[in-house]
Amino acid sequence: MKTLFTTLLTGLSIFAILGSNATNTFAADANVQSLRGGTALNVGAPAVDLKTVMEGEQFERNYRQQPPLIPHDIADYQVDMKANQCIACHDWPQNVAVGAPKISETHYVDRNGKRLNKVSSARWFCTQCHVPQDEVEALVPNTFESSNDLE
Repeated sequence: MKTLFTTLLTGLSIFAILGSNATNTFAADANVQSLRGGTALNVGAPAVDLKTVMEGEQFERNYRQQPPLIPHDIADYQVDMKANQCIACHDWPQNVAVGAPKISETHYVDRNGKRLNKVSSARWFCTQCHVPQDEVEALVPNTFESSNDLE
C-alpha cells in the first residue's frame, strides 16, 4: 500500500510541476500523427506495414542502461504466457551452441532481489524493452544526443 501511495504521490507531483497542458504538448502541431494516422481509437485501423529489420550489424547503444536492439526479424516469434522463443537461443547454455548473446544476469533476479535459475517472470516479455533495429524516421522532432557524445 505504501508503494502504491508513493507512486500516486509522485505521479501527481510530476503532473503538478509540468502543468495540465503537458498532456497536450503535441496536440497543437498538425504535422504530428500517431502510427494509426488520423483513425480514432474506437475505430478499427489497418495494421501498419512492418519495416524490414536491419540484420547483420548491431547498432551501438546510446546510453549505458539502454536495452540492446534485436538485430534479426522476430515477426513470427511466439512470446506469450506459456512460451518465449527468445529464450530458446539466448538462455544459457543454448546461447553458446547458437552463438547468440546470453540474457543479462539482471533477468534472473526477481522483484525481491532473489536470484533465480530461470528468467524472472518480470523479464519474460522481451519486447517490452527490446525492439528490432531499423533506420526509421522519428515520429516527433527531438534533439537527442548520445551520452557518448557528451563531455
